[in-house]
Amino acid sequence: MTVPTGLGEPRGPWFVSPDADRWPGLDGSAVPPEPTPPRRWRRRLLAAAAVLTLSAASGGLAGAVVAGWGGDAGQPAALPSPSVTPGVPPDLVTAAAKVLPGVVSVQVERGSMISGGSGFAIDDQHHIITNDHILDGDSEPGTPLNGHQVSIVAQDGRRLVAEVVGRDPGSDIAVLRVPSSAGLRPLALAQPGATQVGESVLAVGSPLGLSGTVTAGIVSALDREVMLGNGGRQTAVQTDASINPGNSGGPLVNVDGEVIGVNTAIATLEGVGSIGIGFAIPIHRAEQTADEIIRRGG
Repeated sequence: MTVPTGLGEPRGPWFVSPDADRWPGLDGSAVPPEPTPPRRWRRRLLAAAAVLTLSAASGGLAGAVVAGWGGDAGQPAALPSPSVTPGVPPDLVTAAAKVLPGVVSVQVERGSMISGGSGFAIDDQHHIITNDHILDGDSEPGTPLNGHQVSIVAQDGRRLVAEVVGRDPGSDIAVLRVPSSAGLRPLALAQPGATQVGESVLAVGSPLGLSGTVTAGIVSALDREVMLGNGGRQTAVQTDASINPGNSGGPLVNVDGEVIGVNTAIATLEGVGSIGIGFAIPIHRAEQTADEIIRRGG
């Protein structure tokens, strides 16, 4: 199998799993199965496959439980405890507490398959920024994607249908809107030019369906030119905070809990997932695109 490699793969992080048909790549497309390995490697790979299957199943199960499948979506569940990287400084713990109430899982139902990523609230009009590639389909603004339902799962476990306000594939930004009953807390946005190389950051989202996950790192570089969106080159914030499938569309925040970017892609090696090099769309550019989408779509 040929796994996309290089800086800023347009479709974001990749996850190769024996359960690939049920857990697609972040772009919503199923990851092709691995070719049959030579006999001498089969036993070793079967052991690894068992671990990967557990990881994928755990992610899917967590997403289903948080979403409240089969239950009353209007009844809040217990707020999940954030998963914070050991050794995170107290200021980052405070930042995590600030942003988690405004971060959601974004899910797209395609028949029996569910794919998705993350998003975050940006205003008191209940708009949510996410990545366009998560939606992965053509649709008119404000309508489901070819009949596929888009929904969000809040941190308290409620699952709500989301309206697609509009999309911009070139920038890989999309805007959703949810009912006011969602009660999401809009996140503060960092000022343009305030982000510095070396400052501590958190990546917040739902990697592998594990909502409320927080990972820590630093800003590794600014204005890194990578391939994002529909394949065009853009500058991005580079970070070593762990980003995996499901993180796309979620916020990259500083120690003050301000969003500095939208987590979108990672650099990969052949057959390897996250290697500690991730990329986020700078928030000032994402905000400008979102504002334009909102003006056009409502």
